[in-house]
Amino acid sequence: MNMAHDSGICEIRWHGRGGQGAITSAQMLADTAYSEQYLGVTASPTFGAERRGAPITASTRLSLKPVRIFSQIETPDIVIVLDSTLLATANATQGLKAGGWLIVNTPEKPDQLGISGDFSIATANATLAAQKAGLIVSGSAMVNTAMLGAFARTTEMISLESIHNTFLRRFSAQAAQKNYEAASLTFESTHLLRRCNGN
Repeated sequence: MNMAHDSGICEIRWHGRGGQGAITSAQMLADTAYSEQYLGVTASPTFGAERRGAPITASTRLSLKPVRIFSQIETPDIVIVLDSTLLATANATQGLKAGGWLIVNTPEKPDQLGISGDFSIATANATLAAQKAGLIVSGSAMVNTAMLGAFARTTEMISLESIHNTFLRRFSAQAAQKNYEAASLTFESTHLLRRCNGN
């Protein structure tokens, strides 16, 4: 699936809360894409209130050619939401391009979200997947790596195998396996709602 816009760059904006790992997952997506021959990858945070629980965003750009753009993403091709409450409180869909994808961590199906827009919607219960895999930190399920599975299922731009290899480079073998299990469970549980003008 080609999600890139006219410049050949696919722009992805992550929405999460402080402590959920949105910045880390943005970086891991870039690492994974690079291993799959995307020659242009960048990842960057948006700095603001960095206290735990505060809404934050991060950005990933992917391209088959080198990327020389480092500005914040205002009109993303894909929006990934780690906490579904941010759909209302942080206006997460702002700027999302027509024909793009909204990928949300939620137990609800896409048509249950009540979101209208010129884009397609994918949902996955990454929280449950992380709990099943034992990815619990300070009592909270860590959903950021699990959502890489939802991204892979929705866009087909990266593979679960490449995600696993990224985890093996970043984590201990035991931690990598837990993260991979969460990503795999999320991959399998992702629901897609393709709108007629979506990709």
